[in-house]
Amino acid sequence: MTFSIIARCPKTLALGVAVASASIAVGNRVPHIKAGVGAVATQAKTNVNYGMEGLKLLEMGFSPKEALEALLEKDSEREERQIIMIDVEGRVAAFTGKMTIGWSGHIIRKDYAVAGNLLVSREVIEAMAMAFEKSEGETLAERLLRALEAGQHAGGDKRGRTSAALKVQGDNLHVDLKVDFDSDPVKKLRRIYEQSL
Repeated sequence: MTFSIIARCPKTLALGVAVASASIAVGNRVPHIKAGVGAVATQAKTNVNYGMEGLKLLEMGFSPKEALEALLEKDSEREERQIIMIDVEGRVAAFTGKMTIGWSGHIIRKDYAVAGNLLVSREVIEAMAMAFEKSEGETLAERLLRALEAGQHAGGDKRGRTSAALKVQGDNLHVDLKVDFDSDPVKKLRRIYEQSL
């Protein structure tokens, strides 16, 4: 019921998550980050433990693939989940359960991943990936926001629009912005981000 992107900046090693959904308060459940460690987006039948426990496993030295496999192994409802995870080294892992509601899926690329479920089509995450790659050279927060805007422009969540969030962490960097109960949350997130610069 959501579309999201996780990424890291290979130059600054900042980590970030951007997410939008027709569900309320998406910024309180989906994005999880720890500077110098990694970032996780947990969605579909959201289980925040994937974020909290995933970051702990990454901090202990697990790769994203190992951490995700360990968490999925213990979860009897895993086929209803969708998770993307990245560490500070840029390694990425992703999982889209077979029982997530369509259209659902993910794309893994160098230093980032995009995922979504209950979307209008695969074009949503393809547009996000293209926007992120085309904005190389911009700040990580700007690139994440552009990806989110591209996903919304491509149709986004097929149930509508309600909430969005942007989180970025790194050395001397902390962005934590949330929009809720808005008719165009991604647009409002952009406005808040630009006013915060």
